[in-house]
Amino acid sequence: MKYWLIGLLLWLPSPAALADEPPVDTALVIAVDVSLSVDAGRYALQRDGTAAAIASPDFVRAAGSGPNGAVAIMVMEFSDPDRQIPVVPWTRVASAADAQALADRIRHVQRSSDGLTGIANALLTAEQLFDEAPWVATRRVIDVSGDGMSNIGPPIDEVRDKLVADGITINGLPILTEEPWLETYYTLYLIGGPGAFVIVAQDQDSFADAMRRKLVTEVTVSQIPPPKRNGRTS
Repeated sequence: MKYWLIGLLLWLPSPAALADEPPVDTALVIAVDVSLSVDAGRYALQRDGTAAAIASPDFVRAAGSGPNGAVAIMVMEFSDPDRQIPVVPWTRVASAADAQALADRIRHVQRSSDGLTGIANALLTAEQLFDEAPWVATRRVIDVSGDGMSNIGPPIDEVRDKLVADGITINGLPILTEEPWLETYYTLYLIGGPGAFVIVAQDQDSFADAMRRKLVTEVTVSQIPPPKRNGRTS
């Protein structure tokens, strides 16, 4: 068993404790690229930008706007195929206080790894993490942000199609500091599922605003029903 999964099991409450837990509108895995192209300064901007986006009033309003009035969020960092590591456990967000507490936890995350860019492996790990979510979700979404193409692991489009067929939506936030064509790559090979989209960050300084807009859109469309058929939709 991977060591990250052992740690994850320690985070999870017992089945009995979850029996009466209400559902959420969206279960969202935020998958953050921490490969070698992301230096320490860029890493801090991504981490703190994600925290600021979650704590923003816009996100809090969007998170509470669905039928269940709540979303669930897990943060995972990825690089090499064996370095797909949850750094913040599943957390329910139904209020400004919940969002602020989650943002504070994200700001204290220490970088988990570096290496190559295994996006396909990150998607496969995220799919497993949904099975460990403490709450039933109307919709499952993976939010991938990074500054480079997948350069190790299985073909990203094949993995995407598998996850979309299983009812998962994949969205992308390409950071165009290293590869100006990354928006096209994310659009063609990464995103998929009902309402899937790409929002671009031109550089690290614009990441926080791009992430805020992306998260707000992701939880606002959480009322879209799960797909009724297999295949990629975007």
